[in-house]
Amino acid sequence: MTPITEVEGRRLSLSNLHKVLHPATGTTKGELLHYYATVSATILPHLRDRPVSFLRYPDGPDGQLFFTKNPPPGTPAWVKTTPVPRSEDPRARQVMIQDLPSLMWAANLVVEFHTPQWRAEAPAVADRLVLDLDPGPPATVVECSRVALWLRERLAADGLESFAKTSGSKGLHLLVPLEPTPSEQVSAYAKQLAVQAEADHPSLVLHRMNRALRTGKVFVDFSQNAAAKTTATPYTLRARERPAVSAPVTWDEVSACRAPTELVLLMDDIAPRLERYGDLLAPLLDPDRAGALP
Repeated sequence: MTPITEVEGRRLSLSNLHKVLHPATGTTKGELLHYYATVSATILPHLRDRPVSFLRYPDGPDGQLFFTKNPPPGTPAWVKTTPVPRSEDPRARQVMIQDLPSLMWAANLVVEFHTPQWRAEAPAVADRLVLDLDPGPPATVVECSRVALWLRERLAADGLESFAKTSGSKGLHLLVPLEPTPSEQVSAYAKQLAVQAEADHPSLVLHRMNRALRTGKVFVDFSQNAAAKTTATPYTLRARERPAVSAPVTWDEVSACRAPTELVLLMDDIAPRLERYGDLLAPLLDPDRAGALP
């Protein structure tokens, strides 16, 4: 029997709570739901007012994974959606996770949360810039950290403050709060940064996704600034063998990174870190802190 739970007045059926989703740690779906309930006050502001795409992994990372932008079948009427027209479907809509019941409903589907760099009220007008640092083996997060520190200085030279988070996989994401700027302009600027990073560090950085050249280098992926692209939302769990989270790290931690096993944050690490640091990405949510884009 599926237990029915009431969350802030909404009735939810939460299923398969004992199912193991992360085999390396034995993490169950019930523990995943508990994680999202525990961090809800922190993740919700990063989700709110943005159309959400889901990477679903209902049978864990070794099962079938599927990416969906459309509201899943059976989406409750009380879950908000927003129009996100696409060339192939001008009437398309996407879910918005605005409150705790919506978060727990989505978490019960077993999803990664992915969001664009813009809010629903201003499509294709970015309020943040993102750079995804993706290491090509044998490069690791150690090399990503070196590149992140260079990019941090480069952005600071343009008056922009940057924040780092783990990707939840092998790399790092750099996030920069912006005054609202058309996505095309942000993409062009992000590409300039990636090209310049490669010019300054040709043996370490790539700005183009060229698999033949990836070995031992860090690909600075600027493409997620395009209006149609999304990035793993801060604090989302990822579909990995262990319950890794895409979560913020301090610049001191990035500077001190010397081993590939560092800068890995798992589900159980997040609550103690929030107690210690608060939300290190809170400045992304404060429009008064944002700099103007050069």
